[in-house]
Amino acid sequence: MAVAGGLVVTIVRHGLTAWNVEQRYQGQRDIPLLLPDAVPALDRLRDYLRAYQSERPFDAVYSSDLGRCRQTLAHVLEGREGDTALHVEPRLREMDFGAYEGKCYDDLKDLPQYRAWIDSQGEQAPPEGESAAALRARLDAWFAELLASAEAHAWQRVLVVTHGGVIRELRRRFEAIDFWDGSVSQAEGRCFGFDKSQGEWQCSWSSAVPAPASAG
Repeated sequence: MAVAGGLVVTIVRHGLTAWNVEQRYQGQRDIPLLLPDAVPALDRLRDYLRAYQSERPFDAVYSSDLGRCRQTLAHVLEGREGDTALHVEPRLREMDFGAYEGKCYDDLKDLPQYRAWIDSQGEQAPPEGESAAALRARLDAWFAELLASAEAHAWQRVLVVTHGGVIRELRRRFEAIDFWDGSVSQAEGRCFGFDKSQGEWQCSWSSAVPAPASAG
């Protein structure tokens, strides 16, 4: 899928947790994977990534520092953990939901401040939490460094393990879709292709990860 001079960034969400099942806001709480329930989806992602790497291994791997992402990475790279240096990156953490972390929609739905947060698509920060602008700022800084490293080291393929809100924001930016339309399930994500034209990196395509069964 990579082309000469281009960069393919595969960005996936961590596997299933108990708080995902309970539909609780996790944010930056360090919630572990729900095992063995998370395993089938992780196996499917691992098989996809193994087939993908058979063409060309990843040049670099990035992960949020939260445990559920580190566990996911260990599973999908099982047996190949030492092939590529791992960059553990706190800037890839989920949005900080502040006072809403650990709570469900039913706990919050009648609060005017919560409704305002939802209606603003996160632009208005939750109590004690992080705004969408703050999330964008840390992701922009991380991504600029990624592109600089890709150029310096001639990387063509990069794997990133992160969180649902991070992927929503990246899809909003690179696919020009509404923030709320950018959700992906656990152990799924997106592949983004970048090319440098007139001195600037541009996203030229994106696709689902793992690829839908009908695509094969």
